[in-house]
Amino acid sequence: MLSIENLEKTASQVRRDIVRMVNGASSGHPGGPLGSADFLVALYFKIMKPDPAKFTMDGVGEDLFFLSNGHLSAGWYSVLARYGYFSIAELATFRKLGGRLQGHPATAEGLPGIRMSSGSLGQGLSVAIGAALAKKMNNDEHLVYCLMGDGELQEGQNWEALMFAAGHKVDNLIAVVDYNGLQIDGPNENVMPLGDLQAKFEAFGWNTLTMYGNDMDEVVDTLKKSQWYTGQEQPVMIIMTTHMGFGVDFMQDNHEWHGVFPNDEQTKAALAQLEETLGDY
Repeated sequence: MLSIENLEKTASQVRRDIVRMVNGASSGHPGGPLGSADFLVALYFKIMKPDPAKFTMDGVGEDLFFLSNGHLSAGWYSVLARYGYFSIAELATFRKLGGRLQGHPATAEGLPGIRMSSGSLGQGLSVAIGAALAKKMNNDEHLVYCLMGDGELQEGQNWEALMFAAGHKVDNLIAVVDYNGLQIDGPNENVMPLGDLQAKFEAFGWNTLTMYGNDMDEVVDTLKKSQWYTGQEQPVMIIMTTHMGFGVDFMQDNHEWHGVFPNDEQTKAALAQLEETLGDY
């Protein structure tokens, strides 16, 4: 089991992968994945600890994860590869024609670790609720996790799903909102203010926690704490505050890096700020 220090080193390597993948494809979204890298690393390497060799689409007998904000794919692909779902060398095929690592995760190519195609925002929570209900029906005591973006909460389907999960006591579900305050067109507050999310989630009947998502200690502690609240007839929500572009000074907290690839010079500057810990692909 990885220590906090080793988790941080893994997250640094994942961030290097993200920058190099998006640069290599001359396309993609670096900002969000850089911000959520600590969470994804902690979830796979410390919390869920799935067995890649036993991957199945139905996920019976293991914890499940669904990425709703699919444009964070570069970070998820890196974590899946570093965890052993497929070859690390395959990261070089990101967004390449005919490859399995599509710009948004897809199931058609049969990429291990992917159970849901996610490009259209607002759908991941609904799918995660369905998976959680299936586990209840099958007497499978494992948990279901879902990551959403904050701008994604502007999609109405999320609020229908929030009502459904609470109303049907889907208490084996832990949802996480990546709350960086930014979306492709600018700050959330300028596009569509979200208001007091914690008060809203609690009013919808969710047990709601908060954490700073760019501190590995806090991420691990909060994820462990969230597990304590499962099985109590309420779904669990974590509002995870992060910095878009975390780790790269010229990308951090800048919405313009939501979906813009760094050129070669910018990539070199970014990699100089991110420690190579596990070896580049």
